[in-house]
Amino acid sequence: MAKFHPEIDLLTEYSAGTLPLAQAACVSAHLNYCAQCHRSIEQLEDVGAALFDGLQAEAVGEAQLDAVLARLDDAPPLRYAKPEHREVGRTPGILQRLMSGQYTDLAWKKVTKSLSISYLKTGDPDFEFALYHIKAGGRIPEHTHHGSEMTLILEGGFSDADGSYHQGDFLFRQPSDVHAPTALQSEDCICLAVLDAPLKFTGWKYRWMNPFLRLRAG
Repeated sequence: MAKFHPEIDLLTEYSAGTLPLAQAACVSAHLNYCAQCHRSIEQLEDVGAALFDGLQAEAVGEAQLDAVLARLDDAPPLRYAKPEHREVGRTPGILQRLMSGQYTDLAWKKVTKSLSISYLKTGDPDFEFALYHIKAGGRIPEHTHHGSEMTLILEGGFSDADGSYHQGDFLFRQPSDVHAPTALQSEDCICLAVLDAPLKFTGWKYRWMNPFLRLRAG
């Protein structure tokens, strides 16, 4: 069971459909593991529906109506699975769609001896959406962030100075946060990271890599 969750403001944005696409996909994947957040989303949607019921209807012009109908014809937004479709412990459905295969089928780029990254496409041009594979006992070099970072643990787990995290746990890092995740000694860790700006390594041994850590959005 997940012990670390999105804050209520993120869940509210997700429920309202205003969270950016890549971040919404990360929250959606967390809901695959977390019944607590799943219930919160359903409650938020009930509140939203009640608020809409209390609004006065207003007449709209033909142009606005046509615009709404056109949006309804678009592909449905990324959403979480309903309770009867959740399969806790398996790769979240949204990631299965984006990967079109298994973790082993992906193209992995080796960054350090312990860390490999595979970049996925969500169609969101403002966020990098990638899987991180950390070898058992391996450590991601200490880094800070030029922007925000969402992290969801998919397999295994890691620890840093703030705690220990396992499958389904969700973390949100601010630009000022500094950490150096270390995978569990017993198994490899695979996690999802969603960034709106590149990482920035702080240790002298890896600073030379910073100019090459460009955001891979899309």
